[in-house]
Amino acid sequence: MSIRIENVSKRFGRFVALDDVTVNVPQGELLALLGPSGSGKTTLLRVVAGLEVADAGRVHYEDEDVTTRSARERNVGFVFQHYALFRHMNVFENVAFGLRVRRRPADDINRRVRELLGLVRLDSLQRRYPSQLSGGQRQRVALARALAIEPKVLLLDEPFGALDAKVRQELRHWLRRLHDEIHTTTLFVTHDQEEAFEVADRVVVMQQGKVEQAGTPVEVFERPANAFVMDFLGNVNVFQGRVQNGRAQWGGLHFDLAGDGHHEGSQVAVYVRPHELEIERSANGVPSLRGRIERINSAGSVAKIQVSAAEFGVDLHVELSPERFTELDLRRGDTVYVSPRRARVFAPEYVI
Repeated sequence: MSIRIENVSKRFGRFVALDDVTVNVPQGELLALLGPSGSGKTTLLRVVAGLEVADAGRVHYEDEDVTTRSARERNVGFVFQHYALFRHMNVFENVAFGLRVRRRPADDINRRVRELLGLVRLDSLQRRYPSQLSGGQRQRVALARALAIEPKVLLLDEPFGALDAKVRQELRHWLRRLHDEIHTTTLFVTHDQEEAFEVADRVVVMQQGKVEQAGTPVEVFERPANAFVMDFLGNVNVFQGRVQNGRAQWGGLHFDLAGDGHHEGSQVAVYVRPHELEIERSANGVPSLRGRIERINSAGSVAKIQVSAAEFGVDLHVELSPERFTELDLRRGDTVYVSPRRARVFAPEYVI
């Protein structure tokens, strides 16, 4: 079941939640709607589900216009952040609830529930109640319940937001494996870019009710469409420069310009991710900034170095592999030279 969202707009009073949004979700795709709070991603999910009515635009499932149909008529599975399980029902009955409401035969209900509990790896816990389960187990019950009615579309609204970091990571991997098994067309709302990149086939980045960019995780991360997408997707160093002789210039460094609209003397913002900065012990002929190491955090998969370039009034945040960090033998207070391996230049045009 593919989903086609065409020119959808939605207001709540004077607040514009969605502004002429168009998104296509091919059959069997897991699409992440990614953006900060207030970007419109949950409102869009609720419009797709039939829980909100769009002020303008259309929603299609395959070639069928479902814009005016209720959530029940659309046959969607919806999973919320806070589980919404029935506390007085055990795991089996929670999953069976939607099937009993639809008056399915008892044998069909038993078969379907046991099949789903096996799929979500909870078949041994079917007689337990929600209060006897961990957060991760409750969320898997909620997902099994959503899948029980064999929905045309599965919609997940920040499903792991209430869980701790380790459980979230485990459930991301589990959800991706589950999707590869069932291939239900899925929309997944999150504000966590790492979560979106790990789980989704494609990502739609939203801000202030608009789509800023859509693409695979690699496309969006490596080729951000604008300054907002670049800044939202992870930590970045931002330098304010100017266009001189057809290139962006800042602090003695020069950067190539992409696209049109950059005029001589105009201001630009130069964005460099921490892992795209290199540190050397001495100037080696490569254009670089001289700085002093202010802080080192070498715990984890990368060493995080804060370098103060006092001459230019900026702090640089650099990430090095453990091997490179050990090779350089860096200490707080050391003088180093920092140079970018890659940078992206945008007009400074947005605020989160």
